[in-house]
Amino acid sequence: MENPQKTEVVLLACGSFNPVTNMHLRLFELARDHMNATGKYRVIKGIISPVGDAYKKKGLISAHHRVIMAQLATQTSSWVEVDTWESLQKEWVETAKVLRHHQEKLEARGCEQQDSPVLERPGRKRKWAEQRSELNQKKTLEPQRKDVPEVKLLCGADLLESFGVPNLWKREDIANIVGDYGLVCVTRAGNDAQRFIYESDVLWRHQANIHLVNEWITNDISSTKIRRALRRSQSIRYLVPDLVQEYIEKHNLYSAESEERNVGVILAPLQRNTAATNSRTTTA
Repeated sequence: MENPQKTEVVLLACGSFNPVTNMHLRLFELARDHMNATGKYRVIKGIISPVGDAYKKKGLISAHHRVIMAQLATQTSSWVEVDTWESLQKEWVETAKVLRHHQEKLEARGCEQQDSPVLERPGRKRKWAEQRSELNQKKTLEPQRKDVPEVKLLCGADLLESFGVPNLWKREDIANIVGDYGLVCVTRAGNDAQRFIYESDVLWRHQANIHLVNEWITNDISSTKIRRALRRSQSIRYLVPDLVQEYIEKHNLYSAESEERNVGVILAPLQRNTAATNSRTTTA
């Protein structure tokens, strides 16, 4: 019998997706298999959230194109979808805030489904409006309900290890991500992800909320290698979904010129976090 106490999980992958590859899609499948196999969780949805243009990463093409490619890549998926909220923001948004945005959406949807009356009776409309107002006021003070799915950040081992790069992440954001939401990290056999967790106090403190998924059938596809192949007029077939390949070719998206985009520009998180660190140092 299926365990009715299983926690429903939504897997959220944030990143450039420049372009989206078959490996990105495999991460979702690997993570879902692992989480479902624990007997404690049931993955109900996956979300791809491409970063906005303000991230300023070298070679990052327009979010418009990256979103469309991700949508084309997930057309045949019954459970992975693309969300455009992050990509449409004028300024770069911290990953912790993206997680919070999606968790709050799920909580709001849960409130609507649970609190909405089945039938509106005459004379009770005002009473229901007052009750709803009280519920909304109390919602922020109440702990998250068990029936609301949990959003967890899906990533590769490279993102986990990037936590150690000075000023790339705020320490409080790392604690927020792993402590309040959780990580599902796909890593390869022999990878040092476990050692990295051991050497980080904040990750070690929240290790129970970090789910390491072994990728036994290794796949070395990366967006960087895809762009390199395209610059050299080499085939990328079977490395990205066919519709993505067709879209790239139709719009001639990747070239030596596109790879020079944002050259010399400081990555948004480094710029923001370095400025904040300098400000605190000056104030102190």
